[in-house]
Amino acid sequence: MDAKTISLVQDSWAKVVPIADDAMVIFYDKLMERNPTLKAIFPQDEEKMAGQRNKLRDMLVVAVRGLNDLDTLVPALQGLGRRHVDYGVTSSHYDDVGAALLGTLDAGLGEAFTPEVKAAWTEVYGVMATTMIDAAESVPAKTAPPAEKKWYEFWK
Repeated sequence: MDAKTISLVQDSWAKVVPIADDAMVIFYDKLMERNPTLKAIFPQDEEKMAGQRNKLRDMLVVAVRGLNDLDTLVPALQGLGRRHVDYGVTSSHYDDVGAALLGTLDAGLGEAFTPEVKAAWTEVYGVMATTMIDAAESVPAKTAPPAEKKWYEFWK
């Protein structure tokens, strides 16, 4: 990632922050529309789902800011990727998340979501997802994740 890519992502994210709560609703709507099977790994209770949306928002804030400090961001993403294994997340889910994220940015930014901004987000998300997937693949295989664990609990 070059400085221009990072700047495009950070500048466009700054425009999303004021509408971040709405953006997170849009994100999860798009994610579930793209892959309805993911509904099973998220809380069905609205209050818990609101908490999940807040956690995602906060993680995105940290990740976007962290693009200027990859020595700190990369290990955090690796840990996140390893933890996602316990929640049943597979590498194909990252495609769903990426598409939902780009769709959310398009909806939230409107005309400001230029092809250049889209390309920057695509690159940055690709690097983040690859980092998380690579870390997840280093986790020894288990027979099955504990039934009581859900993907949305990875923030605990």
